[in-house]
Amino acid sequence: MLLAIDTATRMAGLALYDEAQGWVLGEELWHSANNHTVELMPRLVRMLALQGLDPGDLTGLVVSLGPGSFTGLRIGLSLAKGLALARHLPLVGIPSLDIVAEPHKPQSLPIWAVLRAGRGRICAGNYARYRGRWRRRGPMQLTTWDELLQQVLEPALFCGEIDDREAGAIRRHLGDAALVVSPAATARRAGYLAELGWQRLARGDADDAETLAPIYLPQPQIDA
Repeated sequence: MLLAIDTATRMAGLALYDEAQGWVLGEELWHSANNHTVELMPRLVRMLALQGLDPGDLTGLVVSLGPGSFTGLRIGLSLAKGLALARHLPLVGIPSLDIVAEPHKPQSLPIWAVLRAGRGRICAGNYARYRGRWRRRGPMQLTTWDELLQQVLEPALFCGEIDDREAGAIRRHLGDAALVVSPAATARRAGYLAELGWQRLARGDADDAETLAPIYLPQPQIDA
């Protein structure tokens, strides 16, 4: 049983993934008002109890690495590393933008995944199919919407933390070539984090729990 933990931003999530059956056994997504420390453990204990499980039933851990809030990332990563080291479990870290992009890969358009950042900035990652596999094109960026849209010269799907005003700016720039997914379709679900982690663990590709570190882009950081 894999446990996925995402506390990268105010939208936090937990998921239990049954790797033997290949499905998400339990999942919770909530908006945390800077209370990750207070909220995380009670929600985890409740999720395990609802499935008749305890920490001894876990076989691996997956955690969101950011970019994101300094405090939020530290809380989630500390819990994941603590469980992994104490129980000798494999641990995998996944970039937050990979989680945002994951549910939209079945369609063919290139993807821009976005998380809101402080001081009028965003964190963005561009994903496209290359030789039959989805890959991130280039490094993740800390940028502004104006700067990002100047780079976009092809039809694309936009997902993540995008409000109505920003969606309008995207459509004005790209017209019918822009596909902006709805808020419900773009939530950063811990179930997708769990699936991404299992794909790596199935290949024997675990991280070092002692040295695994969060991803911080140059300031300003994403708000918690």
